[in-house]
Amino acid sequence: MDDFLDELYPEITLETDDIIMTISVKKDYSQIGDLDKRKEEFINDLKDFIHEFEETPESVDFMRYYDD
Repeated sequence: MDDFLDELYPEITLETDDIIMTISVKKDYSQIGDLDKRKEEFINDLKDFIHEFEETPESVDFMRYYDD
């Protein structure tokens, strides 16, 4: 199934000292001709994604992983 998704959506793995996150991108950014504007749009979409996740019950459930 992962091979199928790889063909449908491009993926990027982002890594910091604290987090590794693999993202499948469903949005088609090819309509934005300017590379800087395309990057800006993608970064804004990532920020929106994080803010949306922050408001979900899944974000609380995820943090409960660290409870004793």
